[in-house]
Amino acid sequence: MKKIYKNLASSILLLLIVFSISLGIPVNAAKYDRVDVGGMPFGVKFFSQGIVVVGFTDIETISGTKTPAYDAGLRVNDIITEVNGTEVKTSSEFISIIENSADKIEITFLRDGQEKKVSFQPSLSSTDGKLKTGMWIRDTTAGIGTVTYIIPKTGEFAGLGHGICDANTGELLKMEKGTVLNVQISGISKGISGTPGELKGYFTSDKAGILLENTLCGVYGIMNDVPTEVCPMRNIEVGDRCDVRKGQAFIWCTLDEGKPQKYEIEIGEINPDSRDNRSFEVTVVDSALLEKTGGIVQGMSGSPIIQDGKLIGAITHVLINDPAKGYGIFIDNMMGEVG
Repeated sequence: MKKIYKNLASSILLLLIVFSISLGIPVNAAKYDRVDVGGMPFGVKFFSQGIVVVGFTDIETISGTKTPAYDAGLRVNDIITEVNGTEVKTSSEFISIIENSADKIEITFLRDGQEKKVSFQPSLSSTDGKLKTGMWIRDTTAGIGTVTYIIPKTGEFAGLGHGICDANTGELLKMEKGTVLNVQISGISKGISGTPGELKGYFTSDKAGILLENTLCGVYGIMNDVPTEVCPMRNIEVGDRCDVRKGQAFIWCTLDEGKPQKYEIEIGEINPDSRDNRSFEVTVVDSALLEKTGGIVQGMSGSPIIQDGKLIGAITHVLINDPAKGYGIFIDNMMGEVG
């Protein structure tokens, strides 16, 4: 009888594991016990899965204004994959096909994961004499963020603490391929109430690694060379959400010193059930950081948060009306997104 119960229990466990895998539910989310702390800036550049529609505009023609793409049914955030049966991956490819189209065009696109098609005639612009669709489109995205942690043996890293989203729609951009670039911080635009500041910088290399995933809880990739010489804390323990408490904590970020520096913050209200990138409130109290940046600025997203000697999260957002305040994400939320 004991053997029967033992076999039954094993069968149930196996079924649960298989069921979880088939549904995409992680049995054990990817988790590291110890990591190297980041705090250094990095650049990202990636191509979307197709061409993203980000807006529409009127076309001036000899017979009045027209919006052919919108009138045909295309909408913001649609992802164009083909024109007349030919795959298109860049804006230049798309524009070239449109400008050389004598007849109607057929556009294949994705909307909420569903493939759709529309056909319409591009309009001849009376401004420059070219055929146009009346759409604003984009195929690549580039920006600057901060590394949260690194796995030195493999070069795996995570950063930002939130996803890279379309500036016009706010939707998470679907990534086809991405590149990690080295960044040199060249200046700081200080944040004030109503206007977020930003770290200004420039890319110093063509490729420092690859970007593998863009998720709501951060971006993930692999570095070609781990910058161990500037990692501020090596082999640090990773904390769980239950380790996070109100009170003093520290962040590491790179401003104008060329390497990560330590700044004091205060952790406020905590949402223990958070599964997103706003897990707890943070307030910058370090006078040096407030003097330089006004608080949290764009480019600091991903700055690792240390409390009681453990990596417990990362900076993710700033409050527009009070740049000294913002939000952080639990580190287990970030690690739970690793594919």
